[in-house]
Amino acid sequence: MRYLLSILCLFTFSAKAQNLLSGKYPAPELKQLLIPQAKWTPFPRLNDRAGWAKADAASGKAIIQKAEGFINYEWPGVPAVKSLQIVRNGNRSEYEAISFKKREVLGTLLLAEIYENKGRFIDPIINGVWSICEESFWGSPAHLPKGPQYLGLHDVSAPFVELFSAETATFLAWVDYFLGEKLDAVSPLIRKRIYNETNRRIFEPLMTKHHGFMSSNAAGRRPNNWNPWICSNWLNAVLLLEKDDTKRVAAVSKILGVLDNFLNPYPADGGCDEGPGYWGAAAASLYDNVSLLNLASNNAFTYVYKDEKFRNMGQFIYKAQISEKYFLNFADADPQPGMAASMIYRYGKDISDPAMMEFGAYYMTDKDKSSLGRFHYFRNFFSLFMQDEFDKAAKGLPLPGDVWWPDLQVMVSRDQAGSTKGFFVAAKGGNNDESHNHNDIGNYVVYYDGLPVLIDIGRGSYTAKTFSNKRYEIWYNCSDYHNVPTVNGKTQPPGAEFKATNVAYKTSAAASQLSLDIAASYPADAGIIKWQRNIKLNKGKNVQVEDALQLKAAGDYTEHLMTCFPVEVVKPGILVVHAKQDFFIHYPAKRLQPAIEKVPMENMEDKGVIEKWGPDIYRINLKSISSITKEKIGLTISK
Repeated sequence: MRYLLSILCLFTFSAKAQNLLSGKYPAPELKQLLIPQAKWTPFPRLNDRAGWAKADAASGKAIIQKAEGFINYEWPGVPAVKSLQIVRNGNRSEYEAISFKKREVLGTLLLAEIYENKGRFIDPIINGVWSICEESFWGSPAHLPKGPQYLGLHDVSAPFVELFSAETATFLAWVDYFLGEKLDAVSPLIRKRIYNETNRRIFEPLMTKHHGFMSSNAAGRRPNNWNPWICSNWLNAVLLLEKDDTKRVAAVSKILGVLDNFLNPYPADGGCDEGPGYWGAAAASLYDNVSLLNLASNNAFTYVYKDEKFRNMGQFIYKAQISEKYFLNFADADPQPGMAASMIYRYGKDISDPAMMEFGAYYMTDKDKSSLGRFHYFRNFFSLFMQDEFDKAAKGLPLPGDVWWPDLQVMVSRDQAGSTKGFFVAAKGGNNDESHNHNDIGNYVVYYDGLPVLIDIGRGSYTAKTFSNKRYEIWYNCSDYHNVPTVNGKTQPPGAEFKATNVAYKTSAAASQLSLDIAASYPADAGIIKWQRNIKLNKGKNVQVEDALQLKAAGDYTEHLMTCFPVEVVKPGILVVHAKQDFFIHYPAKRLQPAIEKVPMENMEDKGVIEKWGPDIYRINLKSISSITKEKIGLTISK
């Protein structure tokens, strides 16, 4: 029998300063390796029609057709009151809808002009460039620094860089690269403004001011997806726009160091604590950076593809899959994230992982041909020249039978490896200071035939509350709306000190289980001495959750279970969840009293929950009937 035992103190990966990127080439050597800006041709220039004849024709046709609807697009300004909504009512979506649409239109028009090369789209592109350059802020008001000097509006005298301002630089940089001569024929001031605005808003702030995404914070929390995501756009823009090669090399050198601040403390197991939904801007953005670096250096960074951690980071995306539609969604992750299929395929190809390539190819559809995606615009240029390969690629879902990420303390197990048939269980330990944290130590999910039974809600719509000191006023961020207990009326607080202990994982052909003590994830006044939880998939049979608890004094507790399906009591000791088929939850009727409630969803944040799960969320509350100091409780989920 295969047996794996993992105790946190033995298996936590050290944050050794590997410096995989910045430690390879000294500055003088890096300068020699980088292709000068004037000679760099990452993709065929506009006048290289033979080069563009190799790009996918069907994609070009679809993009041109879409762009024709934007020829008379009225480029809107972004009203100040839309920005002020973030402090007035917490809404960020109205502002972002205007901003994002403008960039989508510009990106579509640019590709259409590249494909067609008739000049039809030049004037609309110029209007788009000018309109975006006139915006007071290229980012989102939700990302403004906190403090009375902002209150929803950007201080234009003190530019700083966040996700979407860096994304904007990428759009403008590719306009300059492909259409430079055509823009100069209209007016040299267009390209001059592109550089000046990008230099003022992006390059200078990033080279002269420390930004929080660049390194771990004062509390030691490592950088999240902002680091490689912003760096990928910073790198993209500076490689294309910066004509001063001394400044260009200095920027690339700094970017390599910033990226290592993300990569060095990243766990060696490759586990992404932000979940599959953010993986596409975390590990995947790191891959974007390496891809761009290889284009700019005649493949001087291909050594990265052989690094074990880098490979593990890529493979996370298919190991975290539940079924074709659903993925792990602990914390703020999305249960149904979109897959950046072509990028995943390319990542898999570069690390020589056929399973990842097949996974990426599986999610490629004809719809992708006209869809540019909202972000990571430069990925389109890679994929346009690989479509023939994509079309011929083998497709498939790896669906590993058992996965364990010791740093995340996350277990995945399914009845049948390579299949969505039967039960799927995932469970987690960790701590309550993870990126995009929910208070959820000891949480687990149960699916059957790839469809949900017991769920993690994940995130709803982002508002001003989401990343503020009011984050845990949002119900689905709190432990009592996860599949974990409330003890003596106390729920889990946020903070790194609230964590799982005595974590052990074991798997065999017959069963997989995660055992952990969740006592330390509750405050001291919860009065818990020990709460050992064991979550076990008996393959082909059922799921068992056993809690062995000991309290300092006689007290009470409530076991919570979350689902998106109606629930009723069949008889004492048996609940039925009316999912796509009925599932039964067996509980000790002499010890627990059930109550079922439908969660009201009336707030702005709840819109995102409804979009992902439907209008109904139910919480099962199994409350202890009598006070106890020591007890063993078991639940069983079965067909």
